[in-house]
Amino acid sequence: MFSERIERLTGSLIREILAAAQRPEVISFAGGLPAPSCLPMLDFSGIPQGLAQYGTSEGEPALREAIAAEANKMGIVCEPHQVLVLTGSQQAMDLAAKLFIDPGTPVLTEGPTFLAALQCFNLFGARISAVAQQSGRLPAEAVQATIATDKPRLAYLIPSFQNPSGACYDADNRRELAEVFDAANVPVFEDDPYRALAYDGAAPAPLVSHLKNAPWIYAGSFSKTLAPGLRLGYLIASPTLLPHLVKLKQAADLHANRPAQWFVTRWLTSPDYPAHLAKLAATYRVGRDAMQAALERHFADLATWQIPQGGLFFWLKLNRTIDTRELLKVALEQHNVAFMPGEPFYPNPEDGLGHLRLNFSHASAERIEEGIARLAALVREA
Repeated sequence: MFSERIERLTGSLIREILAAAQRPEVISFAGGLPAPSCLPMLDFSGIPQGLAQYGTSEGEPALREAIAAEANKMGIVCEPHQVLVLTGSQQAMDLAAKLFIDPGTPVLTEGPTFLAALQCFNLFGARISAVAQQSGRLPAEAVQATIATDKPRLAYLIPSFQNPSGACYDADNRRELAEVFDAANVPVFEDDPYRALAYDGAAPAPLVSHLKNAPWIYAGSFSKTLAPGLRLGYLIASPTLLPHLVKLKQAADLHANRPAQWFVTRWLTSPDYPAHLAKLAATYRVGRDAMQAALERHFADLATWQIPQGGLFFWLKLNRTIDTRELLKVALEQHNVAFMPGEPFYPNPEDGLGHLRLNFSHASAERIEEGIARLAALVREA
């Protein structure tokens, strides 16, 4: 009765965990929820009545201009007509999957990588190869070797404050990777939702800014900087790809929410926006430092990790290999603490055994300390 792809359909583990962690007694490090104090007021006073009507699929012209202007500041040379406004940045994954992936299509990712991207690509039947990160870098030689053997038709990367590892590839690594993708003419999808959340210096220019030949898609989000409930994101694409992506969006939802686009445009063009971003970084830096201190107190002999320079997550490798999916069940049921198991962040879940992801943006410093103490006690028992 259903299409063959339904056999590959999986639920979102993170959504399931967040639903289970709604109880007020649960200390949750599972999702990437913004701090409530960082969400701006949803003020729609003065919105033009005309925005109640259908709009263009590409997005509101003023918003596309603002996004293109910010992209050019980052180093992506582009024009507003290359911008496509989306219903959340995850729509970029769906559109890219529809554009590039048939059952059996080889796709290259990092290992680990964003679990929602794996969920999306697997649905369309991708054959995913993950290249392991090493010391906060993605080795260009390993990527080149994977391209030579697997011949991927798409590469999906998160070079800036990567989810889940927190890694931020330096400028040299990005240039090396761009040279590899250019030489093989492999399309690159760069996912960049965390760039604004930098705590120890800005991330280098996007990887796609170094490409000379390979087609590319650059995806961004307003969920981490303004309001996740608005479900508004965007992609910027090389000119050869954009017309196909626009038609694919038209087949999905015609256009993104117009009042939300108006709200975001007001913020992007406001003189208060830089101060808002600075407040975000300052708030989340406190959470990061609180979690680092708690981890040093409770996990020093249990795991290894790197201090993230940006983004929302710590990525722990336990000293002993434990199935953290099983650990999560006990953590939720008996200790009222939630986290993200490491296994779902790998195409082959067994490669993630003994890893876990911890979010620091939503809990107070006191609850971070208590939650990390509970989790450490549980790991010692296990």
